Amino acid sequence: MEELIRKAKILVEVLPYIRAFGDKTVVVKYGGAAMENDALKASFAKDVTLLRFIGLRPVIVHGGGPQIGRMLARLGKQSEFVDGVRVTDDETMEVVEMVLGGQINAEIVSLIGEAGGQAIGLTGKDAGGFLRVRTLLGPGGRDLGRVGTPESVDVSAIRTLTKDGFIPVIAPVGVDAAGATYNVNADTAAGAIAEALSAEKLILLTDVVGVLDEAKTLIAQMSETQVRAAIADGTVKGGMIPKLECAVHALEHGVTAAHVIDGRVPHALLLEIFTDVGVGTKLVRDAAR
Repeated sequence: MEELIRKAKILVEVLPYIRAFGDKTVVVKYGGAAMENDALKASFAKDVTLLRFIGLRPVIVHGGGPQIGRMLARLGKQSEFVDGVRVTDDETMEVVEMVLGGQINAEIVSLIGEAGGQAIGLTGKDAGGFLRVRTLLGPGGRDLGRVGTPESVDVSAIRTLTKDGFIPVIAPVGVDAAGATYNVNADTAAGAIAEALSAEKLILLTDVVGVLDEAKTLIAQMSETQVRAAIADGTVKGGMIPKLECAVHALEHGVTAAHVIDGRVPHALLLEIFTDVGVGTKLVRDAAR
């Protein structure tokens, strides 16, 4: 009986959050270990389905770098990176589309279906090319091939799908004005889509606990100014920098809050949204704004 009462108390505790976020859009960048571990994949699918059932509008943007790398290796093609960006020639782009738009996207849609949800897979090529990009150049203007950065996002199809109860699952493949396909960083794509949707939250799943201070202690919440200061003084380093820059850009362009959370924690998505403490770092707008 005590266990049942405990569960009932948990349900009551999340009521204010359900009230606050009901009918709000939450864009989740799904990647890292959460996409590699079978138990975490199933947990994520259930979490997303629950969000939809209680009234939120989740939109999933997934990565797939390791899977792309493994497929290229099987084909005897070596991956090349410049500042963490995969150099993408025409042959590599074919593999990117096959892995992201086919294999991974279909698996996520299937897992959400098994959890009881209704998901529809998309790439930025769909709906008339809703994710429009321009070529992204590397350091010194280096040509990285078919690597793009978002230029504009037409979210009308995404809004229609979420309104009708579906969960969009988006592979980060964009198109330029001529209709050519480009590989797009999943964090960047998720941020651009969240901005276009004026999302309540942008949630970035990572393989770390969140943003750490100099003592390696988790920082529960940061403002835009604090993020910039942490980057400038070297507190934040490496791969966390582009994630935080993406999150701050989203905050500056209409997203209410951004979160960097540990996707290795089962049900991390629910814990971050429906508890005061959360399981990662929450990024908020400056108070002056």
